[in-house]
Amino acid sequence: MLLLIEDFVGNFLKKDRQLILEDSQNSPGYGPVKTDTKIIADFTEYSPLHIGHRHCMLEAKKRVKDGIFTAIVPGPLERSGRGLPYIMTRHARAKAAVAVGADIVVEGPPMGIMGSGQYSICLAKTFKALDADYIPRGYKPFIGFEEILKRINEGSAVVPRPYKIVDLNAREVLLKGKLDEDNYVIVSLSKSLYKIGFNFKNKFIFIKRIEGVSGTKIREAVASANLTSVMDMIPSETMEILRGEINEERAPLHQIRDEESILKRVNENSIEDIKSMALMDERTASAFYENRPFESLDQITRFISRGFSRHHKYRVLSSLEVGIFKEVIHRYIENYPAKIRILNFKNKEILKEFKKRIPHRRLEICQ
Repeated sequence: MLLLIEDFVGNFLKKDRQLILEDSQNSPGYGPVKTDTKIIADFTEYSPLHIGHRHCMLEAKKRVKDGIFTAIVPGPLERSGRGLPYIMTRHARAKAAVAVGADIVVEGPPMGIMGSGQYSICLAKTFKALDADYIPRGYKPFIGFEEILKRINEGSAVVPRPYKIVDLNAREVLLKGKLDEDNYVIVSLSKSLYKIGFNFKNKFIFIKRIEGVSGTKIREAVASANLTSVMDMIPSETMEILRGEINEERAPLHQIRDEESILKRVNENSIEDIKSMALMDERTASAFYENRPFESLDQITRFISRGFSRHHKYRVLSSLEVGIFKEVIHRYIENYPAKIRILNFKNKEILKEFKKRIPHRRLEICQ
């Protein structure tokens, strides 16, 4: 079974690599909007979709009753912003999203081979391409954060700085210290939306996260074949789809790497090509070249230099899996999103309304 899943992973990585190369050469196309239906656009990894995700989705739909809930699910290469593989493919995650309540699911950027600032910009461009009216985000409340959320909803440029959060418009430090990952994503996204000139005033719907849900515990339970231990965290719809993917030997994927491709690139590529890969620094590339051949991912990982993020090593491994060069990523981000790829949808009526509503005219259905 492991060999079959590794082949499955290797095959979709090859296809996704080609998709990225093609998109880097194409530009988006825009046209008129033909309806005033509201777009609720939420970016979530759904790895897997749990009751916290469902809570955020249903709360947003409750507040905007006639809107089209559009889930943006990160796409090509199936690696998270932490550089780690997802538990299921984006197509399975999109199926779960629609089963739980989403109207449309579109493909988001390939997070695992970009820096956090790069994929945040791509996300912001996605919200702009969809002309999102509302952006629901779950957050963890603490003293002082409510003021940050208030400033963001007023349209202020609230941005993260080293060990502080700053309102650029008011030239004021709102918070000293760091934010946890979930809350940091909100501030980082507002910064990126401001940077690309998208007016997000009164567009965020902030929803308090519910307690007692852990994606990490769910993934551990799946890996140990102990799904019953997390039954209370997962909607029945997600559970059914996850079990179906496991039965078809397309899951779980969150511990599977294309090890053969990584070893091949590190052991055989020229030093110039290794240096040119996305997220690669010269020190790491030189260490690879001087100490090869390698026989395992553990050996390779030991020679990856420390980055600004604790996830840097995993992202470098993701870059090595596909061999995407930095110049390609730069073109890809510049043209992003070259297409709006629809991964799943509720029904044909919703799809038709969605196509009339969004300004991006290059759409493709990928089910």
